Amino acid sequence: MKLLVTGGAGFIGSNYVRLRLETHPEDSVRVLDKLTYAGRRENVAGLPEDRFELIEADIADRDAALAAVEGVDAIVNFAAETHVDRSIEAPGEFITTDVFGTFVLLEAARDAGVRYLQFSTDEVYGDFEMGSATEESPLSPSSPYSASKAGGDLMVSAYARTYGAEALIMRASNNYGPYQYPEKLIPLCILNALAGDPLPVYGDGMQVRNWLYVEDCCTAVDAVLEGGEPGNVYNVGGPDELPNLEVIKRILALTDRDESLIEYVKDRPGHDRRYSLSAARLEALGWKAAVGFDEGIERTVHWYREHEDWWAPIRSGDYRAYYERQYGKALK
Repeated sequence: MKLLVTGGAGFIGSNYVRLRLETHPEDSVRVLDKLTYAGRRENVAGLPEDRFELIEADIADRDAALAAVEGVDAIVNFAAETHVDRSIEAPGEFITTDVFGTFVLLEAARDAGVRYLQFSTDEVYGDFEMGSATEESPLSPSSPYSASKAGGDLMVSAYARTYGAEALIMRASNNYGPYQYPEKLIPLCILNALAGDPLPVYGDGMQVRNWLYVEDCCTAVDAVLEGGEPGNVYNVGGPDELPNLEVIKRILALTDRDESLIEYVKDRPGHDRRYSLSAARLEALGWKAAVGFDEGIERTVHWYREHEDWWAPIRSGDYRAYYERQYGKALK
């Protein structure tokens, strides 16, 4: 197969591209990525030149999307603005990429007659106090980010029903692992702990998340891409649910820091208390998570320890200004 992976230079996208090329030696991958702050050439460095191509462009650019789709067998769309805090600060960018960009890609996929997989989030279901969300659960997004992702998902469903597009949706729980930009909880706390900076905790830190190691997420993408039914939604939930505070304490233990670094900060507006996904439909395709949180967080801390060359330029650049604006405190 020849795949178009949009957002393939971002966190989950780049992990997927690496895994796909490794496990499917006859495949080739074309990545279309806007290369914003979280989409980085470094994330896809060293991939085989004869099987990998990187195009710098915006999915909302119709001409670029049409050109990128030419000659491919399927599209996997990871491209999105994803950080809730940034969506509260500047929601318009999220609408442009996550809704209009999805529409542009769907049009290109329909014209080319190729399979299309939309990568989405558990956050579209909103707060789930009891039990786990299934694919039939109502959408109840709480933030501009989750609302924009829900809008893109609804467009995918509409194209499948109205035009018979070979389109599917996959909704994942909180991913973590290598190459994740440090605005997100786990890499932020790992790097702060390594540097001896305080670890900011929203509210009481008891917001529960369903943690999924990124490699497991990538194998789930392949399961849905290859075995999923067009028009269907597939949830991929991680094997462990933990409150943010417990995650932070695990990171402190793995980085040999004590809990005095924990610093409680004002809670995020509209912060959902708990996410949880049922992955029964996906598991019926033969997928199962292989990495539990204890193993996954050890792997992740080790990766960041060993890859200062990857994250040091981030912490010395624009990220510092964003961090100070967000948390009211400068990094060391």
